[in-house]
Amino acid sequence: MRRRAHGIVDPLETRRGVMYGLLAYGFWGFIAVYFKAVSAAAPLEVLAHRMAWSAVFLAAFAVARGRGPDLGAALRDRRTLVTLSTTALLISLNWYVFIWAVTHDRLLQASLGYFINPLVNVLLGFVFLGERLRRAQIASVILAGTGVTWLGVHIGQVPYIALTLAFSFGFYGLLRKRARADALVGLTLETLLLFAPAVAYLCRLNATGRLAFLHHDTGLDLLLVAAGLVTAAPLLWFANAARRLRLATVGFLQYMSPSFQLMLAVVAYGEPFSSAHRVAFACIWTALALYTLDAWRFGRIAASAERHEQDSREGQAARQQLAPRE
Repeated sequence: MRRRAHGIVDPLETRRGVMYGLLAYGFWGFIAVYFKAVSAAAPLEVLAHRMAWSAVFLAAFAVARGRGPDLGAALRDRRTLVTLSTTALLISLNWYVFIWAVTHDRLLQASLGYFINPLVNVLLGFVFLGERLRRAQIASVILAGTGVTWLGVHIGQVPYIALTLAFSFGFYGLLRKRARADALVGLTLETLLLFAPAVAYLCRLNATGRLAFLHHDTGLDLLLVAAGLVTAAPLLWFANAARRLRLATVGFLQYMSPSFQLMLAVVAYGEPFSSAHRVAFACIWTALALYTLDAWRFGRIAASAERHEQDSREGQAARQQLAPRE
């Protein structure tokens, strides 16, 4: 990324980063429309297609970008392979639960899961990485937990869809931090590891006469094949955004996706939004506001300290150059 003096980001690159971020999170926000369109196929079949076609698309793209040697290196690294095998299972669970939620009119609860995911990440960082929590972060986690508990009590069951999505993606992110592979290489290898089981399952469905692919209509077939592009495109947009934007900006943009999912669930698909939902979401939105404000404030303090340290180093270097030599 191009930067100007004193670490100021090039405005053109920032605008491009925002554009990529809007594309990525906007796409993820409306991806439920795609899964509604392929609902003639069972959720497990849709998941298998997503695994298989994503592997084909991402492998071809990675090789075309000259990342073949990186893929080979990651495959030869046993620790990376074990980590990515685990993350592949976690992301497949996350994908399946979301697909099931969309096709069974539970998109509202799915959006709840992605709203609370940033707070779950804070909790996991505290438990597994020993990260210290600031008071605002503690308050955010407690408030979000209160909202989820309130919803569970009033709907008469644990909101398992939301919790499964939030924690599966949280653990996925936690483990991916330890994998020696970037976003493209990592997701390519994850889908390649899932490719054989996915194809085997599709073959079994075909043998038992339960496969929708090639047995329904051409439109459904094309949409299922497009699962690879549907998976890869927003990931690539996100990677471009992350390279150009501050973490705080990316953190703000991420709330677009569950917001659009909530809008789709209530306005487009007519899912009920009861008083219990309103109280729960109010708690979670308040928690996210606290979390975002704290992250923004802490980021400004850290950036100010970094600039002060840089100015001190530059001043010291200038004084050394001007000092008389013996």
